[in-house]
Amino acid sequence: MGETKPDWKRFNAKSTADEVAAGHDLSGKLVIVTGANTGIGFEAARALSSTGARVVFACRNEEAGRAAVERTRAQHPDANADFARLDLASFASVREFAARFAEEDIDILICNAGVVNSEYAEVESGFEHTVGVSHLGHFLLTQLLLPRLLGGDGGRVVMVSSESHRQPKTLDFDKLPLNRETFSIMESYGQAKLCNLLFSNELHRRYFDQKLSACALHPGNLVTTDIGRGSFWMRLGMKIASPFTKSPNQGAATTVLCALHPDPADVSGHYFSHCQQQRASREAEDAGVAERLWKLSDDWVAA
Repeated sequence: MGETKPDWKRFNAKSTADEVAAGHDLSGKLVIVTGANTGIGFEAARALSSTGARVVFACRNEEAGRAAVERTRAQHPDANADFARLDLASFASVREFAARFAEEDIDILICNAGVVNSEYAEVESGFEHTVGVSHLGHFLLTQLLLPRLLGGDGGRVVMVSSESHRQPKTLDFDKLPLNRETFSIMESYGQAKLCNLLFSNELHRRYFDQKLSACALHPGNLVTTDIGRGSFWMRLGMKIASPFTKSPNQGAATTVLCALHPDPADVSGHYFSHCQQQRASREAEDAGVAERLWKLSDDWVAA
């Protein structure tokens, strides 16, 4: 998938998405990036657009999504970039989006979109909003697109998780997802990011022998993004910390590396941070927990 690079270990915490993407030719490939209108999602989609791939900016807000496509075309005039509306808080929207690609093979799906809420909220189906968007929306999307990911030369799913997956240390299924009485900001976010990792690992276990690779990553601490749009304090904290953290272009580097690495076996079933493979938490690597989460999520999105 792309031109083979001789030394992928040269990339690190300071690398940019543009540096990782440089020299790759993905002409004829189809890439979908959720939450591509801002932050690391935008930078990943923009950098991948420079490779000749057709990149779909899958965004909730049409105006912001189309503006992101125009910004990309301004920087890369030959970019094959498109907008398609996707609201991960709505199972109906997810199904409508997936139906657009019923006849196309998908090469790379980057599940980037996420949110942090300061107060309890729900998605349309009634589940807590953070887990509903970050995990269940992406779970349903991936399930619906799975035939198209398996239909070509080898599909790839990249889940943007976080080091926050380490808290909670274990996934308490009696509290998943949180409700109005049990809700807390960071626990809901930690649940969602742990679910992202468990889901990517289970995808690897189930489908790697069918040429589907799946991995998860941590983009970097407090990268300036729109993820804190639901929390004033999260937005404020990101703004204060932004001079001391990664730029969005640097934050997107690990996403782009996971999407472009030429050897699926070196990527699939693994967790990456700062462009290098890292160990995830023990819970994230527990196959039994991942299988239970898969079955439960399957029931939830089918309801």
